[in-house]
Amino acid sequence: MIAYKEAEISDKEWVDRLLRLSDFRGTEYCFTNIFVWKVVYRIRIAQWNDFLLIRADDGGQLLDIFPGGTGDIKALIDKLMDDAFVERRDFRMAVVGAEKVALMQQLYPADFFDITPDRNGWDYIYKVEDLTLLPGKRYQPKRNHIARFTELPDWRYEPITMQNLAECMEMNVRWNHQSCATFDQSLYDESCAVETGLRHFKALGLEGALLRVSGKVVAYTLGEPLNSDTYIVHVEKAFSEFKGAYQMINREFIRHNAASFAYVNREDDAGDEGLRTAKNSYHPHFMEEKYFFAVPYNSLSLRR
Repeated sequence: MIAYKEAEISDKEWVDRLLRLSDFRGTEYCFTNIFVWKVVYRIRIAQWNDFLLIRADDGGQLLDIFPGGTGDIKALIDKLMDDAFVERRDFRMAVVGAEKVALMQQLYPADFFDITPDRNGWDYIYKVEDLTLLPGKRYQPKRNHIARFTELPDWRYEPITMQNLAECMEMNVRWNHQSCATFDQSLYDESCAVETGLRHFKALGLEGALLRVSGKVVAYTLGEPLNSDTYIVHVEKAFSEFKGAYQMINREFIRHNAASFAYVNREDDAGDEGLRTAKNSYHPHFMEEKYFFAVPYNSLSLRR
């Protein structure tokens, strides 16, 4: 049986090394996301040869993430299925990219896996030049919002540093209070994850920026390089009363931090219709598709 553990900051070096071997573009293949969401999703990690294994608890059922790294992937998938059989449970795997679907279908008999798309988990991928230039008629509304923001007196853009980090943490608390009048579990979970990221900002290697109006922080964002050609934006918050703050922090952060990359991953929409509309309004260049693979326990027994 493969032994899993909760991710600690000290794991970042070896996890990053294995993720670089596969160079995946998906949100899940980022140590920051593993670390900040580990409590909410009960995420555990392990190393098997040159593969990173990520396992989560999905409503009481174990869910493996398609391994990152390099090596004999069939031997590893066989091992994961054998462990599922020993534990008398279904084998379930998520974040199987479109190209990996084809690979798995080559490695295993036809119809061996039950395959379903995870549309709520597809990542929105944008061209850096689109987010920085906002070209053409389709981005005119974004440019209008930015123009409106620049009319505010005494506004300023600045990178997040250890000196102003506490102000972002304070804004995160105020933003959550303003955004939800009653308790919302998903908002609470996100708030906890964001707070964890801010508290470990330097150790996680995060980058960020904020906007001030009259000296007060009214927007902030966090991101980092994801793979060789893609930058990921984890968090973007702004107070709604400052019109254009979201559009401004979005554009300026990518200008300052992602200019050397081809793409920006702004993560998924988790099935939230409002978030889906907002992400589509920036016209993604493509979607990073992901699929679920499953093998019922009784079918696993036929392999043995």
